[in-house]
Amino acid sequence: MPSHPLPWIMPGSLPQTFPDIGDALIVPNGLLAAGGDLSPERLLFAYRHGIFPWYSEGQPILWWSPDPRTVLFPDKLHVSRSLQKLMRHGGFEVSLDSAFSEVMAACADSRPNQPERGTWITSAMRDAYAELHRLGYAHSLEIVVDGELAGGVYGIALGGVFFGESMFSRRNNASKIALACLAKQLSAWGFGLIDCQVYSEHLMRLGSVSIPRTEFQQLLQRYTALTVRKGPWQLDIPLEF
Repeated sequence: MPSHPLPWIMPGSLPQTFPDIGDALIVPNGLLAAGGDLSPERLLFAYRHGIFPWYSEGQPILWWSPDPRTVLFPDKLHVSRSLQKLMRHGGFEVSLDSAFSEVMAACADSRPNQPERGTWITSAMRDAYAELHRLGYAHSLEIVVDGELAGGVYGIALGGVFFGESMFSRRNNASKIALACLAKQLSAWGFGLIDCQVYSEHLMRLGSVSIPRTEFQQLLQRYTALTVRKGPWQLDIPLEF
């Protein structure tokens, strides 16, 4: 954590009460402010301006805008031959917005070999994103195998940007399949950008890239200006790879 006080946002203040993202810390990368609340208005304003909440139980809400930013352009998705073969083989069902709460709960579960993962999806976060889902802004994609939820991804959609929040797998490669299916559907709808927030090798193998925050902000201005496609969503293309 920083050695000097972070800008503090008062709960209940105007949704746009954020410091300039250019003032975000270098270490830790992108930490911008603390406090505030998780109201739909504040969350939607934050996402539109390249800011997202990420904190653990017992901490104040922490707001981030890292530089560089990891993104995936939906039409640049890379599906390996082995993943293509697995997806052509089938044996799974894909749906949108059919089990949003269940996907969030699965993402929040700690992994046995990565106990730190998922702890940031607090009960308050789950309530806040459930409300955004009810309002038509938060969405999930589910992978079902043998009648059970095997993988999925969830996030926020504004205009032509999908802000990916988290994904999970209970079967090998289920999260990769989920992201691949989501990217294909988003591309068909004219989405220009999937925000992946921070670097991971998992995402890089699927075609994501890291870009300067200034470039990311320009893309946000361009794509969030498009018409918002509110939920509930339904798949409307054949998912062929």
